[in-house]
Amino acid sequence: MAKTQDDDVQHEPGVRRYRALFVSDLHLGTKACQAEAFLDFLRCHDASRIYLIGDIVDFWRIRRGIYWPQAHNDVLQKILRKVRKGTDLVLIPGNHDEALRDYCGVHFGGIAIERNTIHVGADGRRYLVIHGDEFDVVVRYAKWLALLGDWSYELALWANTHFNVLRRWFGMPYWSLSAYLKHKVKRAVNYIGEFELALAQEARRHGAQGVICGHIHHAAMRQVGEVIYINTGDWVESCTAVAETEEGVFEIIRWAPTPKGMSSPERRVEELEAAA
Repeated sequence: MAKTQDDDVQHEPGVRRYRALFVSDLHLGTKACQAEAFLDFLRCHDASRIYLIGDIVDFWRIRRGIYWPQAHNDVLQKILRKVRKGTDLVLIPGNHDEALRDYCGVHFGGIAIERNTIHVGADGRRYLVIHGDEFDVVVRYAKWLALLGDWSYELALWANTHFNVLRRWFGMPYWSLSAYLKHKVKRAVNYIGEFELALAQEARRHGAQGVICGHIHHAAMRQVGEVIYINTGDWVESCTAVAETEEGVFEIIRWAPTPKGMSSPERRVEELEAAA
Protein backbone atom coordinates (compact mmCIF):
# COMPACT_ATOMS: atom_id res chain seq x y z
CA MET A 1 0.00 0.00 0.00
CA ALA A 2 1.75 3.14 -1.15
CA LYS A 3 -0.90 5.55 0.07
CA THR A 4 -3.52 5.56 2.78
CA GLN A 5 -5.45 8.74 3.48
CA ASP A 6 -7.93 8.94 6.33
CA ASP A 7 -10.48 11.47 7.48
CA ASP A 8 -12.10 14.07 5.26
CA VAL A 9 -11.29 14.82 1.63
CA GLN A 10 -13.37 17.57 0.04
CA HIS A 11 -14.34 17.57 -3.64
CA GLU A 12 -15.97 20.18 -5.83
CA PRO A 13 -19.79 19.95 -6.00
CA GLY A 14 -21.37 18.22 -8.99
CA VAL A 15 -21.31 14.72 -10.44
CA ARG A 16 -18.17 12.71 -9.76
CA ARG A 17 -17.40 10.09 -12.41
CA TYR A 18 -15.53 6.91 -11.50
CA ARG A 19 -14.18 3.87 -13.26
CA ALA A 20 -16.34 1.65 -11.02
CA LEU A 21 -18.73 1.94 -8.08
CA PHE A 22 -19.37 -0.84 -5.54
CA VAL A 23 -22.53 -0.80 -3.41
CA SER A 24 -24.08 -3.42 -1.14
CA ASP A 25 -26.71 -3.90 1.54
CA LEU A 26 -29.33 -1.35 0.50
CA HIS A 27 -32.09 -3.49 2.06
CA LEU A 28 -34.85 -1.98 -0.05
CA GLY A 29 -38.20 -3.06 1.34
CA THR A 30 -37.29 -2.23 4.94
CA LYS A 31 -38.04 0.89 6.97
CA ALA A 32 -34.35 1.08 7.92
CA CYS A 33 -33.22 1.55 4.30
CA GLN A 34 -31.94 5.07 3.72
CA ALA A 35 -33.28 5.25 0.16
CA GLU A 36 -33.39 9.04 -0.02
CA ALA A 37 -29.73 9.30 0.94
CA PHE A 38 -28.84 6.69 -1.68
CA LEU A 39 -30.78 8.61 -4.34
CA ASP A 40 -28.74 11.70 -3.46
CA PHE A 41 -25.60 9.61 -3.78
CA LEU A 42 -26.63 8.34 -7.23
CA ARG A 43 -27.35 11.88 -8.40
CA CYS A 44 -23.84 12.95 -7.45
CA HIS A 45 -21.85 9.89 -8.60
CA ASP A 46 -21.60 7.94 -11.83
CA ALA A 47 -19.37 5.18 -13.20
CA SER A 48 -18.76 3.10 -16.29
CA ARG A 49 -19.63 0.01 -14.25
CA ILE A 50 -21.66 -0.39 -11.07
CA TYR A 51 -21.50 -3.51 -8.91
CA LEU A 52 -24.51 -4.19 -6.64
CA ILE A 53 -23.03 -6.67 -4.18
CA GLY A 54 -25.96 -8.31 -2.45
CA ASP A 55 -28.91 -7.56 -0.16
CA ILE A 56 -30.20 -4.90 -2.52
CA VAL A 57 -33.83 -5.92 -1.96
CA ASP A 58 -34.59 -7.50 1.41
CA PHE A 59 -36.88 -10.41 0.55
CA TRP A 60 -36.58 -11.75 4.11
CA ARG A 61 -38.40 -8.66 5.36
CA ILE A 62 -40.85 -8.45 2.44
CA ARG A 63 -42.04 -11.99 3.15
CA ARG A 64 -43.19 -10.77 6.58
CA GLY A 65 -45.14 -7.88 5.09
CA ILE A 66 -44.71 -5.56 2.13
CA TYR A 67 -43.17 -2.17 2.78
CA TRP A 68 -42.33 -0.35 -0.44
CA PRO A 69 -42.51 3.47 -0.41
CA GLN A 70 -42.01 5.57 -3.53
CA ALA A 71 -38.37 6.30 -2.68
CA HIS A 72 -37.53 2.59 -2.93
CA ASN A 73 -39.12 2.42 -6.37
CA ASP A 74 -37.22 5.59 -7.33
CA VAL A 75 -33.92 3.89 -6.44
CA LEU A 76 -34.60 1.02 -8.86
CA GLN A 77 -35.73 3.42 -11.57
CA LYS A 78 -32.61 5.56 -11.10
CA ILE A 79 -30.34 2.50 -11.40
CA LEU A 80 -32.14 1.28 -14.53
CA ARG A 81 -31.89 4.76 -16.02
CA LYS A 82 -28.12 4.62 -15.61
CA VAL A 83 -28.10 1.25 -17.40
CA ARG A 84 -30.11 2.68 -20.29
CA LYS A 85 -27.54 5.48 -20.57
CA GLY A 86 -24.73 2.95 -21.00
CA THR A 87 -23.60 1.94 -17.50
CA ASP A 88 -22.71 -1.75 -17.13
CA LEU A 89 -24.45 -3.21 -14.08
CA VAL A 90 -23.33 -6.37 -12.28
CA LEU A 91 -25.75 -7.74 -9.68
CA ILE A 92 -24.44 -10.27 -7.16
CA PRO A 93 -27.28 -11.56 -4.94
CA GLY A 94 -26.73 -11.83 -1.20
CA ASN A 95 -28.49 -13.86 1.48
CA HIS A 96 -31.42 -11.44 1.86
CA ASP A 97 -32.10 -11.55 -1.91
CA GLU A 98 -30.91 -15.12 -2.41
CA ALA A 99 -33.94 -15.92 -4.61
CA LEU A 100 -32.12 -14.08 -7.39
CA ARG A 101 -29.32 -16.65 -7.25
CA ASP A 102 -31.51 -18.88 -9.42
CA TYR A 103 -30.76 -16.42 -12.24
CA CYS A 104 -26.98 -16.28 -11.89
CA GLY A 105 -25.37 -16.40 -15.30
CA VAL A 106 -28.24 -14.51 -16.94
CA HIS A 107 -27.37 -11.39 -18.95
CA PHE A 108 -29.93 -8.98 -20.35
CA GLY A 109 -29.22 -5.53 -21.71
CA GLY A 110 -26.45 -3.99 -19.65
CA ILE A 111 -27.25 -6.13 -16.59
CA ALA A 112 -25.40 -9.30 -15.57
CA ILE A 113 -26.41 -11.45 -12.59
CA GLU A 114 -23.46 -13.37 -11.18
CA ARG A 115 -22.75 -15.49 -8.09
CA ASN A 116 -19.40 -13.71 -7.88
CA THR A 117 -17.09 -12.09 -10.39
CA ILE A 118 -13.60 -10.70 -10.92
CA HIS A 119 -13.03 -6.95 -11.24
CA VAL A 120 -9.75 -5.99 -12.91
CA GLY A 121 -8.45 -2.72 -11.51
CA ALA A 122 -6.84 0.04 -13.55
CA ASP A 123 -3.43 -1.28 -12.48
CA GLY A 124 -4.24 -4.85 -13.56
CA ARG A 125 -4.86 -6.24 -10.08
CA ARG A 126 -7.68 -8.77 -9.84
CA TYR A 127 -10.38 -8.34 -7.19
CA LEU A 128 -12.86 -11.05 -6.26
CA VAL A 129 -16.29 -9.37 -5.94
CA ILE A 130 -18.61 -11.38 -3.68
CA HIS A 131 -21.34 -10.64 -1.12
CA GLY A 132 -19.68 -12.72 1.59
CA ASP A 133 -22.54 -14.45 3.42
CA GLU A 134 -21.06 -17.80 2.43
CA PHE A 135 -18.30 -17.10 4.95
CA ASP A 136 -20.58 -16.05 7.79
CA VAL A 137 -20.84 -19.17 9.97
CA VAL A 138 -24.19 -18.08 11.44
CA VAL A 139 -25.85 -17.67 8.04
CA ARG A 140 -24.20 -20.74 6.53
CA TYR A 141 -24.90 -23.29 9.27
CA ALA A 142 -27.76 -21.89 11.36
CA LYS A 143 -30.16 -19.89 9.22
CA TRP A 144 -32.83 -19.86 11.91
CA LEU A 145 -30.36 -18.09 14.21
CA ALA A 146 -29.63 -15.57 11.48
CA LEU A 147 -33.35 -14.85 11.14
CA LEU A 148 -33.61 -14.34 14.90
CA GLY A 149 -30.65 -11.99 14.70
CA ASP A 150 -32.37 -10.15 11.83
CA TRP A 151 -35.42 -9.53 14.06
CA SER A 152 -33.32 -8.23 16.96
CA TYR A 153 -31.35 -6.12 14.52
CA GLU A 154 -34.58 -4.46 13.31
CA LEU A 155 -35.42 -3.72 16.95
CA ALA A 156 -32.04 -2.03 17.38
CA LEU A 157 -32.65 0.02 14.24
CA TRP A 158 -36.07 1.10 15.56
CA ALA A 159 -34.43 2.25 18.79
CA ASN A 160 -31.75 3.97 16.73
CA THR A 161 -34.39 6.06 14.89
CA HIS A 162 -35.84 7.41 18.14
CA PHE A 163 -32.36 7.93 19.55
CA ASN A 164 -31.49 10.17 16.61
CA VAL A 165 -34.71 12.19 16.99
CA LEU A 166 -33.41 13.21 20.42
CA ARG A 167 -30.00 14.03 18.96
CA ARG A 168 -31.60 16.31 16.35
CA TRP A 169 -33.53 18.14 19.08
CA PHE A 170 -30.19 18.97 20.68
CA GLY A 171 -28.63 19.97 17.37
CA MET A 172 -26.38 16.92 17.21
CA PRO A 173 -25.51 15.07 13.96
CA TYR A 174 -26.73 11.60 12.97
CA TRP A 175 -25.01 8.72 14.77
CA SER A 176 -25.73 5.03 14.34
CA LEU A 177 -26.32 3.45 17.73
CA SER A 178 -27.11 0.11 16.09
CA ALA A 179 -23.85 0.12 14.14
CA TYR A 180 -21.90 0.98 17.29
CA LEU A 181 -23.51 -1.79 19.33
CA LYS A 182 -23.13 -4.39 16.58
CA HIS A 183 -19.49 -3.51 16.01
CA LYS A 184 -18.73 -3.71 19.72
CA VAL A 185 -20.34 -7.15 20.04
CA LYS A 186 -18.73 -8.60 16.94
CA ARG A 187 -15.34 -7.17 17.83
CA ALA A 188 -15.61 -8.90 21.22
CA VAL A 189 -15.83 -12.29 19.50
CA ASN A 190 -13.32 -11.38 16.75
CA TYR A 191 -16.08 -11.89 14.19
CA ILE A 192 -14.99 -9.16 11.80
CA GLY A 193 -11.37 -10.27 11.82
CA GLU A 194 -12.32 -13.88 11.09
CA PHE A 195 -14.65 -12.76 8.29
CA GLU A 196 -11.90 -10.67 6.69
CA LEU A 197 -9.42 -13.54 6.91
CA ALA A 198 -11.88 -15.99 5.32
CA LEU A 199 -12.58 -13.60 2.42
CA ALA A 200 -8.87 -12.98 1.91
CA GLN A 201 -8.28 -16.74 1.68
CA GLU A 202 -11.11 -17.07 -0.85
CA ALA A 203 -9.58 -14.29 -2.96
CA ARG A 204 -6.26 -16.16 -3.06
CA ARG A 205 -8.12 -19.32 -4.07
CA HIS A 206 -9.50 -17.41 -7.07
CA GLY A 207 -6.04 -16.12 -7.96
CA ALA A 208 -7.03 -12.56 -7.00
CA GLN A 209 -4.95 -9.93 -5.23
CA GLY A 210 -7.96 -8.34 -3.56
CA VAL A 211 -11.55 -8.90 -2.47
CA ILE A 212 -14.50 -6.50 -2.48
CA CYS A 213 -17.50 -7.62 -0.43
CA GLY A 214 -20.38 -6.51 1.79
CA HIS A 215 -22.69 -8.42 4.17
CA ILE A 216 -21.38 -7.36 7.61
CA HIS A 217 -22.35 -3.66 7.33
CA HIS A 218 -18.86 -2.50 8.25
CA ALA A 219 -16.98 -0.50 5.62
CA ALA A 220 -13.23 -1.14 5.64
CA MET A 221 -10.19 -1.07 3.41
CA ARG A 222 -7.02 -2.75 4.63
CA GLN A 223 -4.30 -5.25 3.84
CA VAL A 224 -5.03 -8.77 5.12
CA GLY A 225 -1.90 -10.78 4.57
CA GLU A 226 -1.10 -10.51 0.88
CA VAL A 227 -4.69 -9.55 -0.06
CA ILE A 228 -6.34 -6.13 -0.21
CA TYR A 229 -9.62 -6.45 1.70
CA ILE A 230 -12.37 -3.93 0.88
CA ASN A 231 -15.86 -3.92 2.37
CA THR A 232 -18.49 -1.58 0.94
CA GLY A 233 -20.46 -1.17 4.18
CA ASP A 234 -24.20 -0.54 3.82
CA TRP A 235 -27.10 1.90 3.30
CA VAL A 236 -28.92 1.12 6.53
CA GLU A 237 -26.51 2.33 9.19
CA SER A 238 -23.45 3.96 7.65
CA CYS A 239 -24.40 5.04 4.08
CA THR A 240 -21.12 3.96 2.49
CA ALA A 241 -19.94 2.86 -0.93
CA VAL A 242 -16.60 2.09 -2.58
CA ALA A 243 -15.36 3.72 -5.77
CA GLU A 244 -12.37 3.21 -8.04
CA THR A 245 -11.06 6.29 -9.82
CA GLU A 246 -9.74 6.24 -13.38
CA GLU A 247 -6.23 6.29 -11.85
CA GLY A 248 -6.92 3.11 -9.85
CA VAL A 249 -7.39 4.73 -6.43
CA PHE A 250 -10.02 3.03 -4.28
CA GLU A 251 -12.15 5.23 -2.02
CA ILE A 252 -14.64 4.56 0.73
CA ILE A 253 -17.29 7.26 0.40
CA ARG A 254 -19.29 8.02 3.55
CA TRP A 255 -22.49 9.79 2.52
CA ALA A 256 -24.15 11.13 5.65
CA PRO A 257 -27.95 11.70 5.58
CA THR A 258 -28.76 15.36 4.97
CA PRO A 259 -29.43 17.23 8.24
CA LYS A 260 -32.15 19.88 8.13
CA GLY A 261 -30.83 23.22 6.96
CA MET A 262 -28.02 21.75 4.83
CA SER A 263 -28.18 22.10 1.05
CA SER A 264 -26.32 18.85 0.35
CA PRO A 265 -25.22 15.72 2.25
CA GLU A 266 -21.88 15.60 4.01
CA ARG A 267 -19.35 13.63 1.97
CA ARG A 268 -16.29 12.05 3.58
CA VAL A 269 -13.80 10.02 1.58
CA GLU A 270 -11.08 7.63 2.65
CA GLU A 271 -8.63 6.72 -0.11
CA LEU A 272 -6.35 3.80 -0.70
CA GLU A 273 -4.04 3.46 -3.67
CA ALA A 274 -3.37 -0.15 -4.51
CA ALA A 275 0.31 -0.06 -5.33
CA ALA A 276 3.21 -2.40 -4.67
